[in-house]
Amino acid sequence: MLTYIAIGVGLFFAMNIGASGTAASMGAAYGGGAIRNKRLAMVIVAVAALLGAVIGGGEVVKTIGGGIVPTHLLSVQTVIVILASATLTLFFANMMGIPLSTSEVTVGSIVGVGLAYREVFVAKLAVIISFWILVPIVAFGIAFTLGKLIGRAEQKWPALQGQGSWRRWLSYLLVTGGAVEAFSAGMNNVANAVGPLVGAKIMTTEAGIWIGGLFVALGAILLGGKVLETNGKKITSLSLLQGSVVSFTGGLLVIIASVFGIPVPLVQATTCAILGVGTAENGFRLWQKNVIRQIIKVWVVSPVTSLVVSYAMVNLLLQPNPYVLIVIVSVFVATIGLLSLSRTIRQEKSAVHDQGGGI
Repeated sequence: MLTYIAIGVGLFFAMNIGASGTAASMGAAYGGGAIRNKRLAMVIVAVAALLGAVIGGGEVVKTIGGGIVPTHLLSVQTVIVILASATLTLFFANMMGIPLSTSEVTVGSIVGVGLAYREVFVAKLAVIISFWILVPIVAFGIAFTLGKLIGRAEQKWPALQGQGSWRRWLSYLLVTGGAVEAFSAGMNNVANAVGPLVGAKIMTTEAGIWIGGLFVALGAILLGGKVLETNGKKITSLSLLQGSVVSFTGGLLVIIASVFGIPVPLVQATTCAILGVGTAENGFRLWQKNVIRQIIKVWVVSPVTSLVVSYAMVNLLLQPNPYVLIVIVSVFVATIGLLSLSRTIRQEKSAVHDQGGGI
């Protein structure tokens, strides 16, 4: 029964990955009008994600399934804890409107279990975290450079902004970029759902990749419409050529990381590519404090939250420890209190500022 529960949670997680991360890959193409049929966009995403998982998802599966903690820790019970922690963290984050990275959430859950049993491959974890820092920086740098070149080219040849006969070919380019991004998501993110199952010997690597890829594709088709609509509307300010730069930059960087078996957040790579293109066009005034705060919140909160949840579940359910429960509850209460105090201070400062402006 526990094995079936673990498989069920993993496949449900895979469908959510397909709905949120993978379906958003075609957001630029859909929002920019390069592809107008929403169902066709989701089918392209589903096929590309499945191909990415089957062709190149094996290395990341190995990392998630035994590269962060020893495989002997990955029993059916701990796999349920890992997948449940990741799923719960994503669920509550969605309820609060905070976008989290599935890769970071999954790695955080695995590390939480490893810390509970005091066994973590620190060197491998350090490599993964270095990629989390490096990939967004490189994405920004590449997109910024290409954005500058695009700006000059569009001024010299206005047709490159999507006018006349160029629009058709630029639309094809952007749709291809979205497919590359979806391919990279399948290559990297399917492992988040099935890697723990493979590590616990519940599935073979090949079966896990195929089954996980199919459920990610299913999630993109059945549940990805709303995400596609939202993501498309948010980035309609990008030209077809700029959107292509964002998709190809984020997708290719994630593919490179996947070849090395490193689970990386596609959403961060794409976000920083968008910021790079936007900064090239509008300057650094784009970097408002709330934008930076949101990015840092996603990077930090994603792994830390799932780590705490999985660590707590192990100490409450698998090896009960009342002292850990007291510490966790205390930290939770203190965190909520600090957040409430911070919000109150900001509101008071805002009120004082408004009063001063009135005078």
